[in-house]
Amino acid sequence: MTLVKTSLLNGIAVVIKMLTLLGLNKILAVYVGPSGYAALGQFQNAVQMITTFASGAINTGVTKYTAEYYEDEERQHKVWRTAGSIALIGSLLTAALLIAFNRALAGWFLKDEALGSVFIWFAATLVLFVFNTLLLAILNGKKEIQRYVIANIAGSLFALAVTSIMAVRLGLYGALVALAIYQSLTFFVTLLVTYKARWFKLSYIVGGIDKQTARSLMKYTAMALTSAICVPLSHILVRNHLGEALGWEAAGYWEAMWRLSAAYLMLVTTTLSVYYLPRLSELQNAADIKEEINQGYKIILPVAAVCGVVIYSLRDFIIRILFSSDFLPMEQLFLWQMIGDTLKIGGWLLGYVMAAKAMLGLFVISEIIFSISFFSLTYLLTSKMGIEAASVAHAANYAAYFIFLAIALKIKKVI
Repeated sequence: MTLVKTSLLNGIAVVIKMLTLLGLNKILAVYVGPSGYAALGQFQNAVQMITTFASGAINTGVTKYTAEYYEDEERQHKVWRTAGSIALIGSLLTAALLIAFNRALAGWFLKDEALGSVFIWFAATLVLFVFNTLLLAILNGKKEIQRYVIANIAGSLFALAVTSIMAVRLGLYGALVALAIYQSLTFFVTLLVTYKARWFKLSYIVGGIDKQTARSLMKYTAMALTSAICVPLSHILVRNHLGEALGWEAAGYWEAMWRLSAAYLMLVTTTLSVYYLPRLSELQNAADIKEEINQGYKIILPVAAVCGVVIYSLRDFIIRILFSSDFLPMEQLFLWQMIGDTLKIGGWLLGYVMAAKAMLGLFVISEIIFSISFFSLTYLLTSKMGIEAASVAHAANYAAYFIFLAIALKIKKVI
C-alpha cells in the first residue's frame, strides 16, 4: 500500500467526515452559539483524556505491533487479546468512577454541576466507545484500509445524525450527550465490518493477558497517557484563560477556529495515522525512514500549506457559511492559525517516527515541554494581543516543535 493509494482510499472517508463536521459546525453555531462552542470543546477534551485512560492507552501500540507482526498471526492475537482485556477492565472501572463523580466532573469541565448526567451517558456507553477505537487500531495495523474507511464513514454519519437531532431538540445539553454516545453507536458497524474479515474472530479480542506483550504495550501506554493529559489539558487551560480574561464568547471563537483547523487538516492527519505509523513501524534502516519522511514532505506538507492559503483567502466567506455572523470576530485568528497548522504537519511527520520507534523519553519530554509552552505563550501574549494570542502561540509553538524534533532525531541517528 503506497502513500498515494492510501491517501486516495482514506480520502473518501475524510471528505465525508469533513463534510459532516462542517455541517455540524453550522448546526452547532446556530443552536449553541459561541459560548456553547467553548463548553463543547471542554467536554471533547475531557472525552479524549477519559477514553485514553479507560482503554489503557494501548491503541497506538496495537497498530504498531499488528503491523510489525504482519507475518505472525499468533503474536498478533496475543496483542489483541491483551489489549482487549486491558481495555475491558479499564473501561468498566472508569465508567464506575464517572458515575460516582459525575457532578464534580461537570463542575470542573463544564462549569455547571447540573450537567452531570452527560457524564453518566458517557459512562453507560464507554465500553463500546473504547472497543470501537481498539477495532479501528487493529484494522489500521492490518492495513485493511477499505474496512477502515467504511467504519470511519459510518462514524461520521452517526455523528451527523445523532448530534444534529439532539442539538436541534435539546440545544447544548443534546449536543453534549451526542458527543458522549455517537462513537459508541459506531462500534456496531465497526464490529460488523471487522467480523466479516477472514482473519478475525471475536475470541481474538478478549482473553488472557500476555505479560511480555503487556510490557511491550506499556511504552505506548506511557506515550498515549502523556498526550492524553498534556494536549487536552493545555487546551482546557487555554480555553479557561481566554474565557476568564476575554469572556466565554472569545473562548468559543478560538474553539471554532480550532475545529475548522481540525476539519481541513483531517486528510493529512488521518493519512499520517493510517499510512505512516504502520509503514514506519516496518522500516528499520535510517535511510529508508528518511526517504519515507522526505516523501511526506514532498506531498503532504505542500497540500497543507495550499489548503491554509485558500482558507485564509476565503476566511470571511467561510465564517458566514460554516458558522454564522456571530462568529465574525474569529477572523483575526486565521493568519497565524494557518501558519501554525502548516508547521504542525511538518512536526507531526517527525513525531510519527517517535511513535513508530517507541522513543518514550523523547516523546514524553516533547509533549510536556510544548504543551506547557503553548499555554504559557497564550497567557503571556493575551494582555498585548487579545484573542489573537492563542493563534500566535500556536504558530510559535509548532515552529519550535518542528526544529526540536529535527535536531533530536538527527542526534539519535534515526533519520
